[in-house]
Amino acid sequence: MEGDFEMVDFGKRLRVLRQAKGLTQKQLAHSLGLTKSVISAYETDMRLPSYDVLIQLSSIFNVTTDHLLGVHHSKTVDITSLADQDASFVVALVDRLSLLKTADPEKDAPVQK
Repeated sequence: MEGDFEMVDFGKRLRVLRQAKGLTQKQLAHSLGLTKSVISAYETDMRLPSYDVLIQLSSIFNVTTDHLLGVHHSKTVDITSLADQDASFVVALVDRLSLLKTADPEKDAPVQK
């Protein structure tokens, strides 16, 4: 299995997190040792933060850097070596498992003793 990712809307995500925490651009900039114009550039997707700033942001908002960057992990399974009938069976099984999980999300929850 391999992980795929896609980065989406860093600026929008940052703005939503900042506003939810009740911070102005100036307040966030001050806590990061930056200027308000840099925060504005982040929120309008004109710039991306350095790794250090990204880590600071994740700490301030208590989220992962992946969340800030909009990185969505997905899993893939290579079925190219399977016969068509077997590949179809695997796809149907995955679809069925997805439907079951959607219908009963607690099914995969850990058992508490």
